[in-house]
Amino acid sequence: MKMRNLFLLLTAFLTINVINAQNVVDNGKVEVIKCDEFHITKPLSELIKEHPEALAVPASERKESPDRDNRIPFSVKLNPNALPQGEDPACQKTPGYRQNKTPLVVWEGQSGNSYPPDPTGAAGPNHYVQGVNTQYEIYTKTGANVTGGGPIQLGTLLFGSNDGDPIVLYDKYADRWLITEFKQNGNKILLGVSKTSDPTGAYYTYSYTSPQFPDYEKFSIWADGYYMTSNQTTQKVFVFERDSMIKGVSGSRSLNVTFSPPDGGGFFCPLPADADGQLPPYGTPCPIFSYEDDGWGAGYVDRINIYKMATTWGTTPTATITLDAQLPTQPFDASYNSSWNDIAQPGTSSKLDGIGGVLTFRAQYRRWTGYNSVVLCGGVMVNSTTGQRSIRWYELRQTGTTWSIYQQSTYTPDSYNRWVGSIAMDDNGSIGMGFAVSGSSTIYPSIRYTGRLATDPLNTMTFAEVEVGTGNSAQSSTNRYGDYTHTSIDPVDGTIFWHTGEYISGGNPATKVCSFRLPTSGAGIAENSSDVIYKVYRLNSNEIMINASNLPSNKELSIDLFDVSGKLITGKRITPVSNKVETTIQETNLAKGTYLIRIGNENTSFQKVTKLVID
Repeated sequence: MKMRNLFLLLTAFLTINVINAQNVVDNGKVEVIKCDEFHITKPLSELIKEHPEALAVPASERKESPDRDNRIPFSVKLNPNALPQGEDPACQKTPGYRQNKTPLVVWEGQSGNSYPPDPTGAAGPNHYVQGVNTQYEIYTKTGANVTGGGPIQLGTLLFGSNDGDPIVLYDKYADRWLITEFKQNGNKILLGVSKTSDPTGAYYTYSYTSPQFPDYEKFSIWADGYYMTSNQTTQKVFVFERDSMIKGVSGSRSLNVTFSPPDGGGFFCPLPADADGQLPPYGTPCPIFSYEDDGWGAGYVDRINIYKMATTWGTTPTATITLDAQLPTQPFDASYNSSWNDIAQPGTSSKLDGIGGVLTFRAQYRRWTGYNSVVLCGGVMVNSTTGQRSIRWYELRQTGTTWSIYQQSTYTPDSYNRWVGSIAMDDNGSIGMGFAVSGSSTIYPSIRYTGRLATDPLNTMTFAEVEVGTGNSAQSSTNRYGDYTHTSIDPVDGTIFWHTGEYISGGNPATKVCSFRLPTSGAGIAENSSDVIYKVYRLNSNEIMINASNLPSNKELSIDLFDVSGKLITGKRITPVSNKVETTIQETNLAKGTYLIRIGNENTSFQKVTKLVID
């Protein structure tokens, strides 16, 4: 959210190239925004040594984000006949029956300098980068700080701005890090793309001017760009020129297209699909997701609305958004208190913001053999009589061009409140979901996670919850909480989930970072899916060798070779013997570069994707 500006004199330690070209071009089809300021920073390690004032200010100076005017809740039901007319019909009322395991790692994250902290983060091959409002920090995967002094203000990289709403993503297809935020003054969208795979190194940084204030920015990685949605007066989807940005091209462009998805007139932010596993082929339209609530008035329906944005770059860039599908859901109630006083806490009448009106970050998209999947979640009212709130989650599937809801449920295993959920699917098709929980006389705002296996009964989170951040007090100074959390998948071991979220300690925001793996059993699946051994290497100039053992079944597999843009080069089908496969893919004249090889089975929702570099 919008933060107070903390002055940093960047000109002393940034290589600056200010773009003087015309900033906004309108070609009649799409608005093209050129980068209006471009920097190449020094390596982060050098910046810290030269400018210790760039380290984060003390948490004692924490202030509330002044952006509430941009967030009007859907507090009034305009349709008295809206469904449900009682309890949410999709409730899962029993706890998970599968025994979960303790997290692989847990450590204390940053608390930030603002209410709320807006925790976000992602793992790379060797690091985890966490962002919160006004600052970010780089860790090893065991939680050791590698920046040499503590959290770093966002403005150290991003044009001196510490206004907030950060998003951190690791673009594993390009081996680059993406760190973003906004700047309130001038409606700026700020992006930093690491120059190499090292998050402590130099960054290419880009500033763009939005036609309106881009509140609550949400980013995603797609083959033809970095896509962004936000809570704007006029709904727009932005896409940034990924191919040139990772090369450090100062004139990298952004496109945006206006569209009019149904909304209730309040806080509203669709989500762009964020690619995991296999990158979709270049030119594949990016799906955009939002929901619709029949409580908004006559003519509205409880459903998921799916749009698709098709982008072409070149001399005259174009982009279009079209409605792709409308999927009726089980009835839900998305209304929220007019002052955002939604979530009860022990020992106080003060309540917390339930973050209504949006599907919460992120919309994870995965390509499987035979279909594509997307997992989503968002906060809902479980029971208007008790005021309980929890998380409605969905798995959508796309077969060919047809979308459907494969499963949906409102996770309500007890009487506690759950909110700010974040959901993802691993390489086995198992789903993990992290969230905040509060309720009863003893459960202060805390962080937990749950999950399910691909083979489990539909519409059910089957694993017992694990608590990774235990709250010890209520927050009464403000009702700000969240405003989002972040669950991602490890790019090296695709069965490890990473989650960062907020809990309350000493009456103030605190965050945790954790990783976990959902233990698997039955149906021939290994107890730890990392036990699946998968090796890919160049056998000779024309052959690629694939060895895989300890596979989940002996069902027929597809083995496919893609280029780095997601284009299928060749593939084959093969049946494992004794849960093993050894085979070759023959392909002549492969140019130098990076390729992706996927092995998968649509019936068991199993797949592994690995890189092959030909040099």
